[in-house]
Amino acid sequence: MNHEHHQTLWKQACDILDLNDRGSYTVPTKGLYPFQWNWDSCLTALGQSHINEERAWREIQTLFDNQWPDGMVPHIVFHEHDDGYFPGPDVWSTGRPVPTSGITQPPVAGFCVNRLYERAKDTSLAIQQASTLVPQINRWHHWFYQCRDPKGTGLIALLHPWEAGRDNSVDWDDAFERVPTDGVGSYVRRDTTHANPEHRPTQGQYDRYLWLLQHFRSLDWDNSVLHDASPFQVVDPGFNALLIRSCTDLATLADAIGMTDIAEQNRQRAAKALTALDSLWSDQHGQYVCFDRVANCAIDSASIGGLIPAVASIPKHRSNAIAQRIDRISAHSRFLVASHDPEDGRFDADRYWRGPAWLIINYLLADGLAHAGETAMSKRIIASSLDLIENGGFAEYHDPISGDPCGGASFTWTAAMVMEFLS
Repeated sequence: MNHEHHQTLWKQACDILDLNDRGSYTVPTKGLYPFQWNWDSCLTALGQSHINEERAWREIQTLFDNQWPDGMVPHIVFHEHDDGYFPGPDVWSTGRPVPTSGITQPPVAGFCVNRLYERAKDTSLAIQQASTLVPQINRWHHWFYQCRDPKGTGLIALLHPWEAGRDNSVDWDDAFERVPTDGVGSYVRRDTTHANPEHRPTQGQYDRYLWLLQHFRSLDWDNSVLHDASPFQVVDPGFNALLIRSCTDLATLADAIGMTDIAEQNRQRAAKALTALDSLWSDQHGQYVCFDRVANCAIDSASIGGLIPAVASIPKHRSNAIAQRIDRISAHSRFLVASHDPEDGRFDADRYWRGPAWLIINYLLADGLAHAGETAMSKRIIASSLDLIENGGFAEYHDPISGDPCGGASFTWTAAMVMEFLS
């Protein structure tokens, strides 16, 4: 791709960030997602930092301004009324001053804030912002290990598929069968009016999403009891690896600004979790797999969630195996990286997290593999990502075989990732 092409893509990405900017937060895309999403915002700030550092810091600070008293950072903040999204604040009913959802999302804040700090041109602003955010992110990390790892295993469980960010992944299918649907009542989905229903989770999955939400709401969103009360408790290697990476990076940042106690706490969390993570390795699949805590067994599903651990400081031979695994997957798809193994009968090239390629995952994989010395695969992923955008535009996600755009259009974090790749 030549320099002119790069400039065109950069300009398009800037325009999308501008289009979805609401002043102190961005929406992922107009219509389909009209509020602030947790990991979207953190990853979007990386793109914003190339244009306006102050705006990038504000994006993440707005999210943490809505942290719960117990330390949880919710997955959605409903800043303004918009009935174009379901389930809205009235369904969640969390009783927060600014309405939020009652569950969380992948903890990439430590990773993103450290990156903002490292590349800051305005160092006094960076020190000031980091000094506020580091203790807040630390409280969130503490919350995870307190409320989602009650037995102290070193690994935390997800209580709802939405928490993983990979809503309808094959990983959840078996565990999700245990979630009942009785008493959910009738409701009107809004997502299928904004995006092709063939690209979205099924109605049966939505009924179960809603059952869990209503169950947690009946327990007053009390995070001290939700773990044991949930019929869905899945240990996801990708989610845990992002938490490990965020702990590691928060420790680096905390040291840099003189918060040595916080640095030490996070180093200890990361070390324990990293050791425990290896228990999720599957020799059969050549990657990590999820663990069903209720059924007490590994989940036979080779999804992108088992490749994301490349972002953490896993052993070199594991990083190498993941690079090889991506190479094998790439033989069956034109673009990298499919979110599920194309050779698995459950693969669906267009349906959300059951096959499509996502630029944010490509970014995390490319970053982790580069750190691990797997530079050839890292470069391949970056080149393929930019080809995807050339082919299908700034979509939410893409069919990895045809490259066709899927889901929402003019997508914020896709644009932010393109800026990261180009810079």
